[in-house]
Amino acid sequence: MTIEQLLKTGADTLRNAGIDEYRTDAWYLLSYYMNIGKNEYYRNPGAPVSEDVRAGYERLIKERAGRRPLQYILGKWEFAGLMFNVDENVLIPRQDTEVLAELVIRYAKGKRVLDMCTGSGCIAVCVAVYAEALSVTASDISKDAVDIAKSNVALNGAEVSFVISDLWDNIEGEYDILVANPPYITSAEMTELMPEVCDYEPHLALCGGDDGLVFYRRILQDINRKITAGGMVFFEIGCNQADDVKKLMSEQNMYDIKVEKDLAGLDRVVWGYVGGHYV
Repeated sequence: MTIEQLLKTGADTLRNAGIDEYRTDAWYLLSYYMNIGKNEYYRNPGAPVSEDVRAGYERLIKERAGRRPLQYILGKWEFAGLMFNVDENVLIPRQDTEVLAELVIRYAKGKRVLDMCTGSGCIAVCVAVYAEALSVTASDISKDAVDIAKSNVALNGAEVSFVISDLWDNIEGEYDILVANPPYITSAEMTELMPEVCDYEPHLALCGGDDGLVFYRRILQDINRKITAGGMVFFEIGCNQADDVKKLMSEQNMYDIKVEKDLAGLDRVVWGYVGGHYV
């Protein structure tokens, strides 16, 4: 069997399994397993492959056909130009979230930044690498997630402090910027998720309760005590949650609240400024 035939067989298997991006995924797995790029492939697509290579590649294809996410099979994924370790303990970094990271980076110079619900640490690491923040702290309730995030700090040569915390429980001191991509999928929506998400990504990082807003309420309850007056809050949201999250922020004395859209034109980030502190 040649490399070209092996790739076609893999793509056919994924197509038959109902994988939408079957050609792309088949290529990613081939490139990963054989450690080759497209230049090398196109120079000699007729090169023969050994039986061991065929068997190894087909094992990966079988995993993907079983709907295990490509990113977890590869163990790494790119986000905002950086590479991140990922496994089933953290959400897969998505391109939509780059809008959130880019906004924070724009305003983080000289600021103390807290990334809550950090997961893989992709936002915290990007802020630490790309912005001249005074400090970057990341928190998550999951120790396993924090371990992955720490590995990504090392992978990218960043400087981030970590706290294992259920939202504000173990967070000390004040910050100038809070960024959070909290669980925001409603309980009803959880039953409609793709198998790749529902069966593999951590539900702890997905479900936001019956209306998807539980974590926004909990975070905002203490916002005036934890974020400096005039400080900023950035939330990723579900595409239908902008008005609800804006209302919750306004109820906590926040002002100049804006909505940012993702590349698909959907509402993706709500952000604004913290008012005076409560006594």
